[in-house]
Amino acid sequence: MTHAALRFGLPTQIFHWLTVLCVLAAWTLGLLGDELPRGPIRHAGEFTHVILGELVVILLALRVVWRFVAPAPAPEPTRFGTAGDIAAKALQLALYGLLLAVLAVGLVTLFHGGEPLSLFGVYDIPSPWPKNRELKHNSKEIHEFLAHLLVALAMLHAAAALVHHYLFKDDTLRRMLPAAALPGRRS
Repeated sequence: MTHAALRFGLPTQIFHWLTVLCVLAAWTLGLLGDELPRGPIRHAGEFTHVILGELVVILLALRVVWRFVAPAPAPEPTRFGTAGDIAAKALQLALYGLLLAVLAVGLVTLFHGGEPLSLFGVYDIPSPWPKNRELKHNSKEIHEFLAHLLVALAMLHAAAALVHHYLFKDDTLRRMLPAAALPGRRS
């Protein structure tokens, strides 16, 4: 098997790392949003939070489409065998599912607030529902819970990659890093 066939391609790496950055930035803005002063600064924070969510939708769609063009390389063999492969795949699917759920519930929250969805500040999709403070509050709570769960699972995913890299000394982490970060095989 060639070296390239053992690694994720550059487009997949770009989609992955940009998604990581967007999710972390959106999550941080979500945590700090109520702490921002009311007015233009808070509005800019909320607008940026939504834009980051829109970028995640685009990156997720590109990643799924690209997966059909360039399938993922076979999993790195580990001491956990098939059970480890199944656990890794389950975590990956949970991350994808949570990305979608966080985005969907965020959209519902926006619409329950009677606000339009501004597509990158260029076009507004009006809310299909009248403003409902109670439903907005409830969906916001769900959105926040799912976002925290997403970040927690992403941390577990990152921790697993670091364990593979430093403890098992295999190439699991390095397969998602740019080639410039690969001076030589660790194992």
